[in-house]
Amino acid sequence: MQLHIQTPLIKSEPLSQVSGKNIWLKMEALQPTGSFKNRGVCFACQEVVKQGAQALFSSSGGNAGIAVAYAGRKLGIPVTVVVPETTSAKAIELLKNENAKVIVHGESWQEANELIQTLTGDGKVFIHPFDDPLVWQGHGTMIDEIHQAGLKPDAVILSVGGGGMLSGVGDGLKRNGWQDVPLLAIETEGAASFNQAIKANQPIELNEITSVATTLGAKRVCQQAFDLSKQLSVQSILVSDQQALNACRQFLSDHRVLVEPSCGASLSIAYDHAEKLKDFENIVIIVCGGVTATIEQINKWQLGLREPGFPPARE
Repeated sequence: MQLHIQTPLIKSEPLSQVSGKNIWLKMEALQPTGSFKNRGVCFACQEVVKQGAQALFSSSGGNAGIAVAYAGRKLGIPVTVVVPETTSAKAIELLKNENAKVIVHGESWQEANELIQTLTGDGKVFIHPFDDPLVWQGHGTMIDEIHQAGLKPDAVILSVGGGGMLSGVGDGLKRNGWQDVPLLAIETEGAASFNQAIKANQPIELNEITSVATTLGAKRVCQQAFDLSKQLSVQSILVSDQQALNACRQFLSDHRVLVEPSCGASLSIAYDHAEKLKDFENIVIIVCGGVTATIEQINKWQLGLREPGFPPARE
């Protein structure tokens, strides 16, 4: 049983026109749980269940936990997810809809992750949301599908949180002999653990996450993602929260699909930073999706960002 679907690869006329480039969209927002996490996280769940797991545990700001909960429901395995206080009410609702037990703990994913480690053992298996070779292997299948479609892009744009998607995409590029395809790794300014790792030449821990793109909110990027920055052509780019939110709203208008700010960050490169694409002609954007934000929440964030000192929402 395969728990992810093969997603469409479509050319976006609106983004192509505004950027002056051929923009292709890998529509991971159409996965059963609404995000790319269906690929790697569900694959990892299936593998550990084959090995005898009796219960699944996850720490997540939303999308990875929802993917674990979905996998658990499909496989008939109980799931517990620990989420940080920054997790949206929508995400918690979706987790409960998948029959997961939800525990809210800590101000960031790191604190939630520390708690989950005390709950596992004896058949209770922890599924890491991004730092796991099984997760990377599953995520890499999106590159397999692009390869099978016969499109070799000049560049791939993707968002970076903990680095699971970057690690998976890198794995997929290597698997298909596309090591020469550059990656544009996008983060918001208040959740830039990968960018800071590049600058420090090693993964370092951020003091705090201040971005509204809370699903990018890993304080430290995984070692594998950092290592890939040395092995492949990877460019780290930062965008503002406002640019990510604007892209969410514009993408909803252009393609009738609502995505989170974490995904809007990547889309904003075509909408607002076309100069970053000057060396490329055919570009794939991973529309990673995300289901933890509503249009009402995005509107609220946009209004709040106009006020000095506005913090990320904690609902």
